[in-house]
Amino acid sequence: MARSKKYDSLKLSNQVCFPIYACSKEIVSQYTPYLKKIGLTYTQYLVMMVMWEDESVSSRDLAKKLHLDYGTLTPVLKRLESMGYITRRRDPEDERLLVISITDKGSDTKDEALKIPACIAKCTGLSEEEFKTLYALTYKALNNMEDSKCDR
Repeated sequence: MARSKKYDSLKLSNQVCFPIYACSKEIVSQYTPYLKKIGLTYTQYLVMMVMWEDESVSSRDLAKKLHLDYGTLTPVLKRLESMGYITRRRDPEDERLLVISITDKGSDTKDEALKIPACIAKCTGLSEEEFKTLYALTYKALNNMEDSKCDR
């Protein structure tokens, strides 16, 4: 009996979301031993990458950059502050805004983290060109989905 192709679009093997999801989980697990050496979780590392680049940022802008909600971000920030990597303070011009700033101790971890991206890129087994293509396509899809929000 011939199988109907009606439901082919529902096969796991035909989904783009599944390999992206599984790859994301695998990449995060690849980061774990490197991050353990510098005492950070993956989410803390994401925050620190923004802090190494910007040095000071509002919690609103940080949440937007990282695609995280405040419920996820707040405990991460509290932990990084208790570790002495960041400070949090209210913006004197707008008390509703929380300003996150990197400390000297937080800046010092930047050198320790410097080798991590190359190690992770190597783990993927992709050429430099393939890696750049993957990066570009992933961000293109993310930006397109954020802009359109499809037909919900």
